[in-house]
Amino acid sequence: MGKEFEVSKPIYIQIAEKVYQQIIRKEISPGEKLPSVREMAIQSGVNPNTIQRTYSEMERMGVVETKRGQGTFVVENEDIVLQLKQSMQLEIIGQFVNNMKELGFTKDQMLEGLHEYLKAGDRSDN
Repeated sequence: MGKEFEVSKPIYIQIAEKVYQQIIRKEISPGEKLPSVREMAIQSGVNPNTIQRTYSEMERMGVVETKRGQGTFVVENEDIVLQLKQSMQLEIIGQFVNNMKELGFTKDQMLEGLHEYLKAGDRSDN
């Protein structure tokens, strides 16, 4: 994980989002043990208290569970992964739409631009 964080969002949330992305991309599997708080703190370049808060937030969200004396594990529930994926999709789309509105684009212009972008991407994928 990178050590560069956005100033506009708490670090513990940014770390949780990176873990969520790894789960969605299946880089971390359901049932897999996450690094210990100390290991994750070293990897992320942050204080262990920040990672403890990250893991607590992820547990509150139902994404991980802590087993006393064993560590923190990703829950084995595909519905949670699907909810994570949908939630992150909506957040990214929301950011895109807000940025485009700030630039003065209409909904139709956004859709047309997105359509053209995806169309050009299809050509380059071949």
